[in-house]
Amino acid sequence: MSLLQVNFGGIFGGLYEQMGFVQGSWQNYVMLLISFVLMYLAIVKKFEPMLLLPIAFGMFLINIPGAEHVLWGVHPEGNNSYDAVEPASRGLLWYLYFGVDKVIYPPLIFLGIGAMTDFGPLIANPKSMLIGAGAQLGIFVAFILAIAFGFSVAAAAAIAIIGGADGPTAILVTTKLSADLLPMIAIAAYSYMALIPIIQKPLMKLLTTKKERMIRMKPLRQVSKIEKILFPIIVTLVMGIILPDSIALLGMLMLGNLLKESGVVDRLSTQAQNGLMNTITIFLGIAVGCKAKGELFLQLQTLEIIAIGLFAFIMGTIGGLLVAKIMCKLTKGQINPLIGSAGVSAVPMAARISEDVGRQYDPQNHLLMHAMGPNVAGVIGSAIAAGVLLACFGGYFDGQAVQAAIQSITAIA
Repeated sequence: MSLLQVNFGGIFGGLYEQMGFVQGSWQNYVMLLISFVLMYLAIVKKFEPMLLLPIAFGMFLINIPGAEHVLWGVHPEGNNSYDAVEPASRGLLWYLYFGVDKVIYPPLIFLGIGAMTDFGPLIANPKSMLIGAGAQLGIFVAFILAIAFGFSVAAAAAIAIIGGADGPTAILVTTKLSADLLPMIAIAAYSYMALIPIIQKPLMKLLTTKKERMIRMKPLRQVSKIEKILFPIIVTLVMGIILPDSIALLGMLMLGNLLKESGVVDRLSTQAQNGLMNTITIFLGIAVGCKAKGELFLQLQTLEIIAIGLFAFIMGTIGGLLVAKIMCKLTKGQINPLIGSAGVSAVPMAARISEDVGRQYDPQNHLLMHAMGPNVAGVIGSAIAAGVLLACFGGYFDGQAVQAAIQSITAIA
């Protein structure tokens, strides 16, 4: 009888030690609550559900007490890097994260975006590229602010890219420059993209007059097929020569668009838009969410990153609106400044907000196609900005000297 008691004691004792509530910490439970909030926003409020829901569920999975060793793997003591996970213990989430760690998913997402996007409005109105450039203001202002908060130049560059309102770009830049900040930056970037209506509409009304909001713009000219085919080829060639670091994102974006506009590979274009895009979106969302572990995520710097990211997004919207207002003045009222808010990279959501606000004041005023020009320019602009940041702070020269110079300027200011 004593032998049975010993055996059962050992069995149930081992089972008890493996139970999640024994291994869990308060950080795990806080992150579980946060994941529930994000799932609520995705399912009930429909805030960017395509990405927010997989991210939230990835966060949910990795923070279930005891699940990390099964879903991710076992780290050697004191080494939490991706490559350090013991090969025999690698789980599903470790393999899904491979596409993030090796920067595979973001370019493939851009391939799908390119296949779904019509560059016609940008080609018809090249001046809208100026609005897309102006909307990158948030990236560079936030970079200076992050330096002032004490982040390294590489981390500051990764945080600043949130201002481009482009999730895949934020993931790519962060993975290359400051991978330890990926969960905070990715979740902030996608959260602000989901909150575009709440963030942008008050700014649009604050920075424009009622008269400006009611401006009706002339219909765009018809863009020929040859123009649409040549555009992605020329942009890739020119930007690839000038800024090679942008080619991974920009090249895939333009390839996707060329598949669409060529008209000879409908099957490939359809696959890029649907099957491939949807699959990579699921993998990317879960992989990003699973890095948001409680003990890493719940830190003071997370709040700092979220605050700086919000400021970057606001400044990006303001930059686009101000450029559009200047263009409105120079053209004597031919450009509705509302399309300026679409200069951020969140395509096509930002363009739809321009349309919605314009129709509030004139139900017959349709700004969607006009706003798509700056919106597409914002996608290209964010990829270019990413290339600039990677070229400057990706190890090509001494970042410490740059950081010291910026800190000196900040102290003087």
